[in-house]
Amino acid sequence: MNLIKVIDSHTGGEPTRVVIDGGPDIGSGSAADLRERFKNDHDSFRSAVVNEPRGSDILVGGLLVEPKDQTCEAGVIFFNNVGMLNMCGHGLIGFVATLSHLGRIQPGKHSIETSVGLVSTQLHDDGQVSFENVPSYRKAKSIKLEVEGYGEVTGDVAWGGNWFFLIKDHNLEIDFENVDELTQFTWNVRKAVNANGYQEVDHIEMFAAPENPENNSRNFVLCPGKAYDRSPCGTGTSAKVACMAEDGLLQRGEVWRQESITGSVFEGSYRVEDGKVIPSIKGSAFVNGESTLILNPADPLCWGIDSQVNM
Repeated sequence: MNLIKVIDSHTGGEPTRVVIDGGPDIGSGSAADLRERFKNDHDSFRSAVVNEPRGSDILVGGLLVEPKDQTCEAGVIFFNNVGMLNMCGHGLIGFVATLSHLGRIQPGKHSIETSVGLVSTQLHDDGQVSFENVPSYRKAKSIKLEVEGYGEVTGDVAWGGNWFFLIKDHNLEIDFENVDELTQFTWNVRKAVNANGYQEVDHIEMFAAPENPENNSRNFVLCPGKAYDRSPCGTGTSAKVACMAEDGLLQRGEVWRQESITGSVFEGSYRVEDGKVIPSIKGSAFVNGESTLILNPADPLCWGIDSQVNM
């Protein structure tokens, strides 16, 4: 039997499970190199950690790794129910909260190595976490798609650590009572986006007016495994900030308060370095569990129930 020690947390309602001991031996190298090795050689471990019966479709996993860059406090590889993630904003906030829970860091600035590059984070005195994301940008503006069952939909393709299709104009209400319809709509949009030359897009994000007037927007984000994000989505907010920066709708240092479907909030802002938009995201995560997973080869569902979703 293999014993896997994990720390669970949630960021704005979206769960993160960090493997802190008992993970596979994936050697040494950059987080990007380790991600590929983990993806190619240990996918069954990924499934065992985040899929049912131990996990769920919404659970994001993080594997704590030794960073190649010794200026970093730690390295992390993110994954979910259907595969690897490039980056994960809510997961990074949860990862920093986990390091704090373990006593590995104190309030202050800390560099974390991810598979898309080094990310600067700050653990605030009140427990909130902020991070400067990788440079974010819009790849294509106002792409028109014919979406099955919904007609023409217009949106932007943008990078915020993951690839997004961002939709501002639609006729749907972003509310818990409408989750099934929102999921079907965004899933159909994803199929249309991928079929129209943007196969890299695996996140769909739509926006509406916020419920709380103190916030700027409310969103619904469909993740790669067809589960919706309970948090405001850190990489999605980064992509949104980059588009608004390009359009002159958000000024440097100005705060954008992004509300999720659960009502949780991330604060997004940006600076510009060498002509590139560097988003900053701030939110809160709470550790809510420490446990030991048991991988028993005699268990026919030891490696999880396959959550592969057909496109």
